[in-house]
Amino acid sequence: MAFLLKAEIIINSTPEKIWAILTDFKNYPNWNPFVTSLTGNFEVGKKIMVRIEPPEAKVNTFKPTVTAYEPNKKLSWLGVFITRGIFDGEHIFELTDNGNGTTTLVQSENFIGILVPLLKKTLDNNARRGFEAMNKKVKELAEQK
Repeated sequence: MAFLLKAEIIINSTPEKIWAILTDFKNYPNWNPFVTSLTGNFEVGKKIMVRIEPPEAKVNTFKPTVTAYEPNKKLSWLGVFITRGIFDGEHIFELTDNGNGTTTLVQSENFIGILVPLLKKTLDNNARRGFEAMNKKVKELAEQK
């Protein structure tokens, strides 16, 4: 079973400014309502530590593997619960320069595994709201003069 969760927002700013906010990991606890901690070596294939606090859901800390780090374009990681195929999630941040002074930020996660049907409703509610809250905060920060 697979489930794609996606939230996007158009930001009146450059991909470079948005990327600077997204990759200023040490400041996540100061502004990020969803991913409250992100630490580690952000090289493809390396493990990082992520702490998420979805609205009205349990705080979760896990150690995914970085799958992409393309400055001003894409950051992603893959988390696996116990072993592949039970509950895997690839979290992705993508930036698209719209060519008109705006950038589209897409935050998504593709969940795959046998537990996905059991967790789909919670993910679609709590995690989606977390994605949207984080995207709105990134927009707010990036559009400050």
